[in-house]
Amino acid sequence: MDRRDFLKGSAAVAGLAATGALPKVAQAADAKPKVYYTKDLSAESLLKMYSLVNRNITGRIAVKVHTGEPNGPNILPREWVKAFLQNVPNSTVVECNVLYESPRKTTAGHRKTLETNGWNFTKVDIMDEDGDANLPVKGGKWLKELAVGKHLLNYDSLVALTHFKGHTMGGFGGSLKNISIGCASGRVGKEQLHREGGKLWSGGPNFMERMAEGGKAITDHFGQRITYVNVLRKMSVSCDCEGVAAEPVRLPDLGILASTDILAIDKASVDLIYSLPEKTRAHMVERIESRSGLRQLSYMKELGMGSDDYELVEV
Repeated sequence: MDRRDFLKGSAAVAGLAATGALPKVAQAADAKPKVYYTKDLSAESLLKMYSLVNRNITGRIAVKVHTGEPNGPNILPREWVKAFLQNVPNSTVVECNVLYESPRKTTAGHRKTLETNGWNFTKVDIMDEDGDANLPVKGGKWLKELAVGKHLLNYDSLVALTHFKGHTMGGFGGSLKNISIGCASGRVGKEQLHREGGKLWSGGPNFMERMAEGGKAITDHFGQRITYVNVLRKMSVSCDCEGVAAEPVRLPDLGILASTDILAIDKASVDLIYSLPEKTRAHMVERIESRSGLRQLSYMKELGMGSDDYELVEV
C-alpha cells in the first residue's frame, strides 16, 4: 500500500453518538464497523468510550496496557488506568516480559520497573512469568503458532487499552502492536515476531506481516470477547519501549478512539494523523512510511481481521 492508495481510502464518515451511559451498545451485523471518537482526554472519557464497545466483554478481563520503561514520559496516566480498573469489575492489567535489553527482560526487573512507574495501585499479571502457551495462527504465511504468556489463557476477555504512538520498527504502534508483540512471551514469542531467518530485529513489510499474524492468533483466541481503545496523546515517533530516550513529542494530542474492530481503529488512528497539516504530521508520516508501517493495515485486511471501511462516530 503506497501513500496515494492509502490517502484515497482514508476518508471516514462523521456521525454523532449519544453521550449518556451506554453500557452495552448493539451494532447491526451488516453495518460498517463504528469507531467512536472524542477529543476529550480524561479518565471520564476513557470510561465513556469503553462503555460504547464493551458489549461482549465478560468474565475475567485482561487489560493489556504498555506500562513502560523506567520513568517513561509518555505512558498512559496511571490515575486514568486506576479509575478504569475501579469501574471495570474483575479486570487485571496484563503485560509480558521483553526481548530487548531492559530491566523488563526478567520478571524481577519488570516488577521493579512497575513500581518505579507508579503501577503500585494494582496487581499487574506478567503473563509469561510461568512460561508460554502456543496459540495457532490460522492462514499465516510466516507463523503457524505464536508463543504467548501462559497466563493469557486464564482470561475470558481482553481489552486492548493502547497508547497510540510511533514505533522504531513498526512505524506506528496501535492496537495491533499492543496485542501482538505485547502478549507474545519475552523469550520465545517476541523472537518469533522479530526474527526473519538468521536475522533478529528484521523490520520492513515482512515484519508488519508477522506482527499482524501474531495479532490474529490473539483475536482468533478471544473471538468476540476482545475490544480496543486507542489513546492519541503524547505521541512521539518513539515507542514507550524507548523510555526516557524517546524522541520529543511533536504531534498535538488528538483524543480517544474506541471500536470492536482492530483494523478499523488502527486505520482511523492513522487517518487522524494524516489529516493534520502537512508540516505538523511530516515527522510521524516519515516514521510510518520509512518503516513500511502501512503494511500493518493492508495485511490485517488480507487476513480478514477487520474492515478499513469504517464509520467515525463523534461522541
